[in-house]
Amino acid sequence: MRLLDTDVLIDVRRRYPPAIAWLASLPDRPGVPGLVVMELIAGCRDQREVRALLREIAPFRIYWPTEADQERALRTYARAHLSHRLGLLDALIGECTVGLSATLATFNVRHFRAVPGLVTEQPYTDSAPTGGSGTQMPPEGTLTADEIGRSIRLPVGLRRG
Repeated sequence: MRLLDTDVLIDVRRRYPPAIAWLASLPDRPGVPGLVVMELIAGCRDQREVRALLREIAPFRIYWPTEADQERALRTYARAHLSHRLGLLDALIGECTVGLSATLATFNVRHFRAVPGLVTEQPYTDSAPTGGSGTQMPPEGTLTADEIGRSIRLPVGLRRG
């Protein structure tokens, strides 16, 4: 089983070609931690963008941390927040992934190293270029967030429902 972290899902939403090619190559549809969806909602500017996001992630199964995952996340966060700059949501996402015995597809491997037993993968060679503020910027010739608007069109092999 594979879960997508926020950075990878941003690339998919922006239709970054390496992200789309990687997603299309997977034999099974990955899942998404509910906390990743909440992070993406936090980046929305209005209800129209929230509705579009929810339509776009509808093909993916959402996974939530269990009570045991949350207890491990608390211990991990207490130990690694200062030493590894592990964020609260990353601790929960990481421990949710561990609890599912899944692999987390992410480019944020540095912070996630602090989560014991977490298996991560960098799913394609490069994430979309970032702007000076660290925000993801689509490569030239791809759609902007506004142009994506209504709904992402997943490759046919991933349109199971």
